[in-house]
Amino acid sequence: MSPVFSVRLHELQAALGGDLVSNDGADALGERLIRRIGPLDSADGTTISFLSNPRYRAQLQDTAAGCVIVAPAVQDGVRAGCVALVTPDPYLYFARLTQWWAARTRAVAPVGVHPSAVVAPDVVLGEGVSIGSLAVVESGAVIGHHAVVGAHAFVGAGVVIGEGSRLAPRVTLMPGTRLGARCLLHSGVVIGADGFGFAPTQGRWEKIEQLGGVQIGDDVEIGANTCIDRGALDDTVIGAGVKLDNLIQIGHNVQIGDHSAMAGCVGIAGSARIGSGCTVGGGAIVLGHLALADGVHISAASVVMRSISKPGQYSGVFPLDDNASWEKNAATLRQLHTLRDRLRALEKKMTP
Repeated sequence: MSPVFSVRLHELQAALGGDLVSNDGADALGERLIRRIGPLDSADGTTISFLSNPRYRAQLQDTAAGCVIVAPAVQDGVRAGCVALVTPDPYLYFARLTQWWAARTRAVAPVGVHPSAVVAPDVVLGEGVSIGSLAVVESGAVIGHHAVVGAHAFVGAGVVIGEGSRLAPRVTLMPGTRLGARCLLHSGVVIGADGFGFAPTQGRWEKIEQLGGVQIGDDVEIGANTCIDRGALDDTVIGAGVKLDNLIQIGHNVQIGDHSAMAGCVGIAGSARIGSGCTVGGGAIVLGHLALADGVHISAASVVMRSISKPGQYSGVFPLDDNASWEKNAATLRQLHTLRDRLRALEKKMTP
């Protein structure tokens, strides 16, 4: 549970901006005390909430929140007695508010190396580094200023962790991993495990040793139990600002462009190339060796079976079948629009 914390609205305004407005003409709006951030439907008089979608403005009359973050277009809908904190982008303001709040309420990792941690003598530790209990940091690793390595984490030989990055408990960074600055890796993340590479021979599989590494840019967040495989020869590359949800599999030699985001249970097969600013919905699959252009958005549970060269929204689910039948049906499905137009033209000719 977070420690008890409270703040006056004028302190939030000074830190994050916005205009404080009341529909009942109340004075001293900035003196209102806020003790929690919460949703509109469970708020009380010490809660600050937000409304980002104007379609739900009716909720502004029902909420008991003491303050609601709103856009200028809906500020008149805030009930009397509730303070409106008016800002052009309420959702962005809410995001920054949560960061401001967390920085003041979450426990700070203690600086230094826990006595139970195992850290090789030649490891380079920056200023203000925190190494948690039972963590292991192998020879040649470099850990940047103010980085945090959580309890039971493993940092392999020669791994580089950028300044201000945080590893939650039980994160694994295998040798050959380079992690940028200000990254956040949640529990269970494994970076740099072997990619899935085997050569078939006489009814069995011969392992292909994975000799590459993993490069991860700055400001990347990786969700719990997500795995990013090392490259077979060249490195797997994750661009700056990429956001990956929980339980995602990134295959070997994948490249993901800057500021792309993927929801839970996505699978990206080996050597696929994802552009910048892309999104992939939960449970979607991108097959190996395909390329997605910048600005491509894949709907949840879709299966991407061809490269996409133009930005836009793409969706697709097709029933399982034996492969020969599936290929015939898929070819027909792609011509469905043309076949419909031809059928309509024939119907018009046959109509007296």
